[in-house]
Amino acid sequence: MSFQDERKPNHNQETEPPAETGATAAAQEAAVGGEAAPGNMELLVRLQMEKDELAAKYNAAVRHLADLDNARKRIERERREDAARAIVHVIEPMLPVLDGFERALAAHSDPAYEDYRKGFELIYRQLLDALGRFGVERIEALGRPFDPHVHQAVERVESNEHEDGTVVEDLRHGYKLRERVLRPALVRVAFRPAPEPADAEPRVN
Repeated sequence: MSFQDERKPNHNQETEPPAETGATAAAQEAAVGGEAAPGNMELLVRLQMEKDELAAKYNAAVRHLADLDNARKRIERERREDAARAIVHVIEPMLPVLDGFERALAAHSDPAYEDYRKGFELIYRQLLDALGRFGVERIEALGRPFDPHVHQAVERVESNEHEDGTVVEDLRHGYKLRERVLRPALVRVAFRPAPEPADAEPRVN
């Protein structure tokens, strides 16, 4: 036999299939529900451990971001509160000045003081506008139902012309800075007298 004949492949001889890789064998065994070899089981355990570690790191990162966001919100809230307290310290001493303006305007109603009154009222309005730019506003009281959060009652007066609990006189204006009450309004509050019994004897004056 020649050299070429010796190298010629024998088609009748059975050929063995290529050996499967570990990943392929593990995948096939997983697909058919067979038991994994010890080496493949070790690989699966290692992959699961890495997956758990990544999940733990992700959860830790999410918690860290949430803590940072909460800290940012807390700092912003504290800054707003500090700014509000600073404004209050400036504005509260000015409220008696407004009271003084109002008393002066009420006292000088004589026509001889008209020019003086106009100048005084202009300064008063300018002061109110300046405080309004900081968020200060007057608390409405007259004709409103009594509200203990913004009104302070100094007297109850009997009245048949007003609903029970209605503010009938604003003795001193109250002011608030946005939602914060700087001082409540001093008011008089109406109450309805109790109806007399039908068989009561008439009063003798």
